[in-house]
Amino acid sequence: MAIPDYQSVMLPLLTLAGNGAEHRMREAVPALADQFKLTDAEKKELLPSGNGVFENRVYWARTYLKKATLLQNPKWGFFQITDRGKKCLLESPAKIDVAYLKKFPEFLEYYTGAKPEEGSGEEPPEVTSETPEELVAKGYQKLRKQLEAELLAKVKACPPDFFERLVVRLLTAMGYGGSLADAGKAIGKSGDGGVDGVIKEDRLGLDLLFIQAKRWDNATVGRPDVQGFVGALYGRKARRGVFITTSTFSKEAKAYADGLDSRVILIDGAKLSELMFDYNIGPVVESSYLVKRIDSDFFEDDSPAISV
Repeated sequence: MAIPDYQSVMLPLLTLAGNGAEHRMREAVPALADQFKLTDAEKKELLPSGNGVFENRVYWARTYLKKATLLQNPKWGFFQITDRGKKCLLESPAKIDVAYLKKFPEFLEYYTGAKPEEGSGEEPPEVTSETPEELVAKGYQKLRKQLEAELLAKVKACPPDFFERLVVRLLTAMGYGGSLADAGKAIGKSGDGGVDGVIKEDRLGLDLLFIQAKRWDNATVGRPDVQGFVGALYGRKARRGVFITTSTFSKEAKAYADGLDSRVILIDGAKLSELMFDYNIGPVVESSYLVKRIDSDFFEDDSPAISV
């Protein structure tokens, strides 16, 4: 089954705590995963931040139940049902979600950011099935994809010599080519034998990386183009090459490159824009947001005392 949203986790989590004992969060997550019959792949699914998707939803379910005072934290890393939580379970609710929790004033104050006032007329925030962290990640990915599309359009509209300089800057930013000056001298010169340039694979020049760069708009790079590049590599006894294009590669071209003994990497327009984004070749940072979490190691009982 699909990974349940955080609201679907609320009732099972409260039920798990129904015996009144103190429960450890790190044990509750796998127990609930088994209860929902998640596959190994679903259990390992991660958010862009690196946190587990299901784990993140369980923790947010606990947070919301805690804000409604149905759960409490008797100590770090544990949760326990409250008297209100026990009463809630006795009512046998069909489900517990944000709409259900809004009947508790403590939760409503937390959720709306203000104490509830009769007749205020203010609409509460829209309820979604995604956790706050998932909403941040989703918004980030949306902005990223939009910027990547704009980057690729800009590159396609620029002259060929600009594309050559772009390739130099990107590969240098990724750690190839030695210095930017060295890389600039080595690429965009040969233009013969199916190779557009040769740069150092490392700063010492222990190995070389051969480059083919095609600034195409919509034409697909086919197998013959890749074969021509590979033939040029064999003619120079080269072991590694990178074929970069602003368009796409055909399935035949990808299959051919995957079956080679030598290492040839194909970078299409989508991948090119991703790398430009990651290495800040083209975009600039306008604003940044840090998503923080509690450092559990800092609060361990056996952590060293702070001396002053």
